[in-house]
Amino acid sequence: MLFDTHAHLNATQYSEDVEEVIRRAKDEGVSYIVVVGFDRPTILRAIELTEQYDFIYAAVGWHPVDAIDMTHEDLQMIEQLAAHPKVVALGEMGLDYYWDKSPKDVQKQVFRKQIALAKKVKLPIIIHNREATADILEILKEENAKEVGGIMHCFTGSVEVAKQCIDMNFYLSFGGPVTFKNAKKPKEVAKEIPLEHLLIETDCPYLTPHPFRGKRNEPSYVKYVAEAIAELKGVSFEEVAMKTCENAKKLFGINC
Repeated sequence: MLFDTHAHLNATQYSEDVEEVIRRAKDEGVSYIVVVGFDRPTILRAIELTEQYDFIYAAVGWHPVDAIDMTHEDLQMIEQLAAHPKVVALGEMGLDYYWDKSPKDVQKQVFRKQIALAKKVKLPIIIHNREATADILEILKEENAKEVGGIMHCFTGSVEVAKQCIDMNFYLSFGGPVTFKNAKKPKEVAKEIPLEHLLIETDCPYLTPHPFRGKRNEPSYVKYVAEAIAELKGVSFEEVAMKTCENAKKLFGINC
């Protein structure tokens, strides 16, 4: 009963074999996948995949790296698609201070607009954070994002930051890095924070877990994330799989 809460099966890396990748996921016990759109082409492809597979859902949003490209029409499209029965969240959205394509002030504006939209359509949000933790937390507080809650995608922050996020109604989602030997912070948080606040993901095709690090990631590998968390917590793989799946279904409003 595994739930990959963040996958990019809409990426060009899967243009040749997406059907085989999805079949492998099912064979490895992945019961649900959320495909995350982050610009116009990937959003539309995510919707296509949800309509082809009953266990695939979508999140629609605009990535901070490309914030400078987002138009009013793009935001309108996201609002319209929020009504789609298989769209369960808005995102990914947030701030990324590693790449310099979009100025910080533009990123912040686009982030705030998407939070406001999420509150309007009553959907949780998926947060992308790269080297911008302080500003992310400040904006989430100022915009009262607690009202909708959501996911801190691929969480790599400290235990202290984790607790602040939980207080704002956010789950912490772990991906491949929690399996890396040198990933100190994710391991500390995964060990200390109770399972009821955790989710698992792949962020495929990126952040491939050990032992496939360096290769293309895919949803079937989410089991390695669950195994790593189970080992850190001293609980069974089944408990981690079941609880994180239960958490995701609750957040996304999935009842099947």
